[in-house]
Amino acid sequence: MTGFINPSLPHHAYVRRMDTPTPDLPHLTTALGAVCDRLPASAWEQPSPCEGWTARDVLRHVVDTERDFLDQRGVPLPAVDLDADPAVAWRTHAAALTRALADPAVAGLEYDGHFGRTTVGDTVLRFYGFDLVVHRWDIATAAGLDERLTDAELAFAEACAAGFGEALHAEGICRPGVTAPAGADRQTRLLALLGRTPPH
Repeated sequence: MTGFINPSLPHHAYVRRMDTPTPDLPHLTTALGAVCDRLPASAWEQPSPCEGWTARDVLRHVVDTERDFLDQRGVPLPAVDLDADPAVAWRTHAAALTRALADPAVAGLEYDGHFGRTTVGDTVLRFYGFDLVVHRWDIATAAGLDERLTDAELAFAEACAAGFGEALHAEGICRPGVTAPAGADRQTRLLALLGRTPPH
C-alpha cells in the first residue's frame, strides 16, 4: 500500500520544528468529524486515494496510529468501534484525544525524536495534525465530496511536508509526487507533492 503514512514506521520522529502556526487540535478533529458526518453508510467502503484502503481504512489508520503513539508513552485511549458507526467512533476518539492533550503532564511529556528532544503535544499537533488534514481530504474524496482546505491548513501541511525532508517519499510514507496541472491552485499543488491527484 502506498500514498499514506505507514503505521509500522516511526513516522512521528521525522517532524522538524517549524515556525508556521499550527492549527489547534479541536479545530482539526472537528473538521474531520464534519466530513465523517457527511458520509453515507455506503461511502465508507469506497476506495480512497490511499491505494488499497477504503475510507473506513483511512479513518482506522488515523485512530490506530494516534492511539498507538500515546499508548507507547503510557497514555492509553479507549478503543472505539469503527465498524458500527465511523462518525460516532471518531467523535468518541477525538474527545478522548483532546482530553488527554489538555493535561499539561501529557502534552509536555518529553521523548527523543529523530531530530532531537520533543514533546508528545508537539508531535500530536504537528505530525498527527498533518495526518488529520491530509486524510480528511482522502476520506472526503472517497465519498465524492469536494473538500477544500483553508489557507491556514494548507500553509501548515506545506510546512509539515517540508519538515519531513526526504523521508516524505520514503517507502511506505507517501507515493512519489506527481506533476500538478499548469495553473493548478495551491491545494492541488500540495496534493500533487503528496502523490495525490484530485478527481476531475
